Amino acid sequence: MDAKGRVSVPAFLRSTIERRGDARTIVLAKNPLFACLDAYDPAYAALKHAKMERRAEKSESAIGADLDYMQANMMAFAATEEVPYDKSGRIVLPPMMRRKGQVEELALFLGVGETFQIWNPTLFLADERIPDDMKDIARFRLEERGLSA
Repeated sequence: MDAKGRVSVPAFLRSTIERRGDARTIVLAKNPLFACLDAYDPAYAALKHAKMERRAEKSESAIGADLDYMQANMMAFAATEEVPYDKSGRIVLPPMMRRKGQVEELALFLGVGETFQIWNPTLFLADERIPDDMKDIARFRLEERGLSA
């Protein structure tokens, strides 16, 4: 990441976003389980909303379901930021999102199905829930930059 908070989104992720829609925009959100950011194209936000609606319908009779639903919606949609990327694939990570994801000088991008994650590589390597085979990716990327893990 440069001094202005710009980081390049890998080409394989940009091509997926562009296949799904016309916008050169990425939606950023705090991952609810890990110390990283979730990122996806705006079209995925509609799919995410529909999925949350289906889940809410299944549990609407449960005690506290309304509060759970509202909290989940707030985190999924109110606590997001849309950021455009330029022709070279650079985005500016907004300060709030950098703080939420604890992303500092380096950013590790991982494709995870329909979305991708942006990690601080140090936090990724320190998370005991991440399989060692996945940590090898971070170690390799750091070594490519001449850094040790």
